[in-house]
Amino acid sequence: MTKQKQPAQNRGAVKDPEQWKTGDEPMTGAQDSYVHTLAQEAGEQVPDEMTKAEASELIEELQEKTGRGNKAVAGGRTPARKKR
Repeated sequence: MTKQKQPAQNRGAVKDPEQWKTGDEPMTGAQDSYVHTLAQEAGEQVPDEMTKAEASELIEELQEKTGRGNKAVAGGRTPARKKR
């Protein structure tokens, strides 16, 4: 029997960043880069040091503000990218 891939939303519960076991660790390099990119686009200032959980929450806020981020469409799927 072959194991079928499940859509990302069905792979498990999404935890609140405050409940992460590593949420109080310093943000990752990728989070640092992305949060500063979003903040620049949004015209916002961000602290130099944040935890993983704080960075994740701020990224979500800034994605909403800038219109970037995961925009789901009907059926819970993200739109496909057009080929160039």
